[in-house]
Amino acid sequence: MEYKDYYKILGVDRDATEAKIKSAYRKLARQYHPDVNKSPDAVKKFKDINEAYEVLSDKEKKNRYDSLGANWQQGANFTPPPGFEGFAFNQGGFNQGFSDMGDFSDFFSSIFGDFMSGSRQSSARSSRRRTSGFSYDDLFSGQNFERQRASQRPEPQENLDITQELNITAKDLMNDKPVSVKMNTVEKCLKCSGAGSICSECGGTGIVSKTKNLTVKIPKGVKEGQKIRLKGEGKTDSYGRKGDLYFIIKFKDSEYGIEGEDLIKTIEITPAEAVIGCKKDISTLHGIIGIKIPAETRNGKTLRLKELGLPKKSGGFGNLNIKIAINIPSSISQKQKELYKKLLELE
Repeated sequence: MEYKDYYKILGVDRDATEAKIKSAYRKLARQYHPDVNKSPDAVKKFKDINEAYEVLSDKEKKNRYDSLGANWQQGANFTPPPGFEGFAFNQGGFNQGFSDMGDFSDFFSSIFGDFMSGSRQSSARSSRRRTSGFSYDDLFSGQNFERQRASQRPEPQENLDITQELNITAKDLMNDKPVSVKMNTVEKCLKCSGAGSICSECGGTGIVSKTKNLTVKIPKGVKEGQKIRLKGEGKTDSYGRKGDLYFIIKFKDSEYGIEGEDLIKTIEITPAEAVIGCKKDISTLHGIIGIKIPAETRNGKTLRLKELGLPKKSGGFGNLNIKIAINIPSSISQKQKELYKKLLELE
């Protein structure tokens, strides 16, 4: 059988780091994936690339492979060296006892067959499960390929989700339009995996700043503290996995208080208006409305205006509650002071 130079297949040196091996694999896998590359030899190259990465990305397999020595040549007849005996060969290829290795080459099978046999300890059994699950029957299915590669990736060590507050006004809740949000985030540099040093992407800091312009649809009847999820808008790790973005709704409005679908608005009147009563034009989310303040209105009194609040999920609108605040004018004339003095004498 032929010796396979896995380093040559991936185009890396024998002392290449894990990051360089991973980078080379990802580049070649994209180039020769059969969903993208329709050349006649794409399938074979794609298999060789995955086989090479299967070995060089696994520390135990890589150590075994490196123990063969660097003098083996591509295309040379290969016989397993001392320490690799015990595997049956025949003219038809590797013994069927290792048929669960799918389409990996005979060379791979001869070197790593015992990883599949169940005779090694738990780390070898884990390798067997990962390898035996690799099938090329669905080679042309991009979805199956991504699922297979994802199963070989380690679980994310960092939380890729982002959670932050989203300030919402009553006008945002009234309008049936998405809210525009500009978001600034700081993430680990993917080019150097956060190592920094001489990285041109992050300038050696290991982190990069990103700005996103997003549109967020605010559902009717949303409550303060409720979360809105934007899938895939979180952080991205070196494997291309994306977290989610969660916005926590926070009501922040200088004109209205928000209680469910009801709104609260404070208006000021003078002491004379409170005693005698008056008419006021006030602005609402539904337009300018004229209201009547009854005579002898006390400070803090609430007037309810039906159907002038926020839209309900079930249809219709909540109420607008007008809260009365009696305010003494900041500038009072001498005549007004004399009239107030007379009023005080009458009490």
